[in-house]
Amino acid sequence: MDFGIIYEMQRPTPDGVVDEKALIEETIEQCILADKVGFDYVWFVEHHFLTTFSGSSAPEVIIGALATATKRIRLGFGVVVLPHEHPIRVAEKVAMADHVSGGRIDFGTGRSNSYEQQGFEIDPRDTRAIWDEALDVVCGIWREKEEFKWEGNFWNIPPRRIHPKPQQSPHPPIWVAAMQPETYTIAAEKGLGVLAFSSEAPQNYTEHIKEYRKNVQNATPVGDVVNDKWGNFTIGYCGEDNVEAQQLGADAIRSFFGPDRPYVQGRRDVYKNLLEAWGGLPDHLQREFDNFLIGAASETEDDAARAIWEKLEPSILAERGIIIAGDPESCATGIRAHEESGADQVLMVMQTDMIPHDKVMTSIDLFGREVIPMFK
Repeated sequence: MDFGIIYEMQRPTPDGVVDEKALIEETIEQCILADKVGFDYVWFVEHHFLTTFSGSSAPEVIIGALATATKRIRLGFGVVVLPHEHPIRVAEKVAMADHVSGGRIDFGTGRSNSYEQQGFEIDPRDTRAIWDEALDVVCGIWREKEEFKWEGNFWNIPPRRIHPKPQQSPHPPIWVAAMQPETYTIAAEKGLGVLAFSSEAPQNYTEHIKEYRKNVQNATPVGDVVNDKWGNFTIGYCGEDNVEAQQLGADAIRSFFGPDRPYVQGRRDVYKNLLEAWGGLPDHLQREFDNFLIGAASETEDDAARAIWEKLEPSILAERGIIIAGDPESCATGIRAHEESGADQVLMVMQTDMIPHDKVMTSIDLFGREVIPMFK
């Protein structure tokens, strides 16, 4: 099992204003500590226009800073949004970061969401095809030792020498952000690692991972090597006090999926679907949910689900592996659930708008000293 921290780049904002200088400095300090205490990866998302939710709009800059400030930890683009920029620029910046880091880059790819796509004047209906062609172009650029040229649906590139090529041979491991089974299938076909970014109880992934393992053996890789790894997304917080740490983890995931968040706005039945994804309700909450619905209109069902979702006990979330939170032993229990699902890595959001920097540092340190050695 590999251990990664994934960054949206958040910090508490009691006045609704992000101190961006402090956020950047804290993020770098946390990643340096993660490198020292044994984490395998740090990953950075790419988001735009999401204000207090994500400050990671230029992950290549943070990764460039960390390339010289860290020694061994792998640095992941989680992910580069391929429809947002020309694939030549993507190939160049990822290869450059690979050299600066001494060959420690992982290249995650994705398409983002319609709100962000439209901000870049991109038709969401085109993004699957753009992603597919851009990935072919990037891999072609890295593969071609002489002049590269391309004629496609979205780009026509005249013969040009494009450099640098990555330090890693043949290139950094390639991943794709995945939130649905269709993408798992595409990942296996193309020989891409899976960054499973939906929030699920880990046992929900078990059959998908088995199917992916089987299918990826017959991949026609888009690059020159197959990456057959699978990472599960979750929220992580480790503390000495089990009850307090589980509560902080629960607060963080509820904030992450709060009603004002981009993953929630405009979606019907989101909390009903989350309850199902998180393993359903325990009996005492199921009775409360059923009573709420007696005599109620059908449109109130998600309101009921949201109210009950907020009552799910932190200990249940931790036991099910929906969050990896609590004291070191409780964190290990959550990790084992992900391990049993077949995942190769857990990608934990530890820095959130509910947890201040000093507690994030304590969590990273304790997790590295006491939890990671249990699995290494």
